[in-house]
Formats: sequence, C-alpha cells, structure tokens
Amino acid sequence: MHTMLIGGTLMLPAPDRTIRFARGTVRIEDRTITAVEETDALTNLDLGSDEHLICPGFIDTHLHLPQFDSIGIDGLELLDWLDRVIFPAETRWEDAEYAGAMTERVLDQLASFGTTSIAAYATVHHEATRRAIDAVKARGIRAMVGQVLMDRNAPTELVRPFRQLIREAKALFDDAGGRVEVAVTPRFAVSCSGDLLEASGQLRMTTGAPVQTHLAETRRECALIGELFDGMPYTEVYRGSGLLGPRSILGHGIWLDDDDRTMLAESGSIIAHCPTANLFLDAGRHDRAGSLAAGVTVTLGSDVAGGPDRSMVRVAQAMIETAKNRGDTPPTASQAWYQITRGNAEALGWGWSGMQAAGAETGGVGTLMPGTEADLLVIRPTIDWQHTEDPAGTLLYAWDDRWLDRTIIDGRPAWLCE
Repeated sequence: MHTMLIGGTLMLPAPDRTIRFARGTVRIEDRTITAVEETDALTNLDLGSDEHLICPGFIDTHLHLPQFDSIGIDGLELLDWLDRVIFPAETRWEDAEYAGAMTERVLDQLASFGTTSIAAYATVHHEATRRAIDAVKARGIRAMVGQVLMDRNAPTELVRPFRQLIREAKALFDDAGGRVEVAVTPRFAVSCSGDLLEASGQLRMTTGAPVQTHLAETRRECALIGELFDGMPYTEVYRGSGLLGPRSILGHGIWLDDDDRTMLAESGSIIAHCPTANLFLDAGRHDRAGSLAAGVTVTLGSDVAGGPDRSMVRVAQAMIETAKNRGDTPPTASQAWYQITRGNAEALGWGWSGMQAAGAETGGVGTLMPGTEADLLVIRPTIDWQHTEDPAGTLLYAWDDRWLDRTIIDGRPAWLCE
C-alpha cells in the first residue's frame, strides 16, 4: 500500500459554506485520504512544510475541451462567436486522434492550474468523444463528459440526425467507469430540434445520467428561442422536454425571470455561473443572489473558451466582482474558496454526502476529510497571508498560479512545478 503524509496549513470546511485554516497533516493511502489531523507537529512529511497551504483540488463545473486553443478571440457576440470561432475549432475533432491528443494537452493545463474535477463538453463527433473520455479516465480525474448533440443551426459538418445522436450518446455509457461518467449534452435549444430535446430528456430519465446544456446566456439567443419554439419560454422548453432535474447543469442562466427560477428550483436544476465568460462575451451579469434566494443551486465554471481564464481562483474573484457590480451583497472570499471546492462538488453529487447517497462506502471530492478521494493541492504562497485581517481574501486576490507546487489527483502526483 502506497502512503503519503502531507502537511502545512490546511484549508478545511467551516459552517455556512465557508472555509477555515488550521495547521495539520493529511495522510493518503493509495487513492484515499485516511486521516486529517490538526497539529503543530509537522514532522516526517513526504510533501509540504510550515510554508505550505494544503487545500482540496478545484472543481470546474462548465468547460469545453475542444475550445482551449480558442481563448481570447474578442469582440464578437455569442452566436457570431460560435459561427466564426468555435464551430471551426470543433470541426477539427473530426480527427479522433487529434481530439485525444488535444484532450491530453487540456488535462495538463487544468492540472497546472489546480483543477482536479471537471464537467466538460466534447463535440458532436462520437469517436472523438470516446477518445476524450479515455484520456480523462487514464488520468484518474473525476469528471462528467458528454458528446455534444446538435441537429440544426450549425455547420453541416457538425449536425447529425437526432436518432443517430441519441444512439451514439447511449453507446457512450459503455465507455464510462472509474471516476468518469457520461452526461447527456444537448448544446442548447438553438441547435436542437424539439425531437432531439425530447429524446435527450428520455435518455436522461431512463439512465439517470446528468445533463449539460446552456440556458439564457444572451438576449439575442433568448429571442431566437422564442422564434424556434412558438414563443415558449426558454426554461419551459427544457422542462417540457424532461431535461430539468437535480443533476441538470445549465450554463449561465443570465436572462431569467421569477417563473424561470421557480421552475429551476422546483426541479432541483443547477445554474453554472460563468462570470469570466459573461464579461468576455459581454453577455450580461448573472443574478447569483436572486437565484440563490429563489432556491436554485448555483455552481461556478470557467466556460473556456468563452471564459478566457483557466484558473478557478480567478473565476471565483470574478464571481465576487460581478455581484459587486450588480449592487448585490457579494459572497465573501471564504465563501468563494468553498464554492470552487466543496460547494461545486456537493452540487454535482460528488461531495461526501452525494457519494454516500449513491451507495459508495467512501468517496467524494472537494474537501479534506477521512474517506474522501485524494485530490488536493500543495501550494507555497510567497506572501505573509496568514497574518492579515482576512487571510482568505488575501489568498484569493493575491493568488499567483506559480505558488502551486504539486497537484495530486486520485492519490497520484499529476503535476509538479519544475
């Protein structure tokens, strides 16, 4: 049995969806955290020191694997950006070997920024999606990955008959396993016929799989939905198709009204708030406070490449700044750290409670706790953050990716600063 003792200042969960800091050690045996001890005695360590911060790996609840080479193409509205930048990039995944190699590169990047769990879109290409899933499985990353489903309003080479798409999506469940699950992933209602949405909803209900899609990111998109679905509200389109539910992750959710939020709350659906993407594409500002007040679960995602930043710490900064700019009471820095770790994990069913509810004896990510999966970061800040008035805030706003010494995924070193 491989064991590892890691020590330093631990980032631990606290009440009210916040975090706290305590000196201590984390023991890993094979792929599991078996002990977390709060102690000043940092001896016989394999990793860490008095100068290190040990925290859970970051969790990104909304990103696009084929878009990582398209970061920073600015000045376009969403639908134009898709046509001119993203659809051409996704066409390259017709080459499954290219898709697999690109996924490997993306996973390297994510590990270098401390992201250890993801909810990710592939493309419409079936074999490419399989290669992406294989690459993710080989890295031991906890993830959900889905083949994008589109049967209209996209380039000819990126649309398929809806029956073929559903058949291919079903086949992907044979590729799941380990820490990877398959998500039913209709891109958004603009690019999906009613038949495809309804078939996707049926697939969700028969398999119990999570859903990934986009909702109400821009005004123009919402207007187009009205034209395509005879004036039916955007959220109602998804509800009527059976796509809303406790593990349905809806990217953005900016242009929603009270009725929309009620539908989302009653179904247990999730909004993946992507503040850096919303700013970059000038889409609007999600009302996170209003969604939470309505009982909607809200996670946080990078939305690469709409979001130009791969660092979940900076996405968390943007979450706070978006709330400030809206005039809302912003989340605290401590709440932001909780969000990108345990908060995102619990929302996706990957936290301790979710794994236990699913019948697992051990498991869960996003927190340092005995019995959880060993996804964690060994960080050496170069500032005196522990003696400020708000250590969590200092860490958040002074964050430097060069502080990350080691990323550990599934109990194994996945990235090492050299």
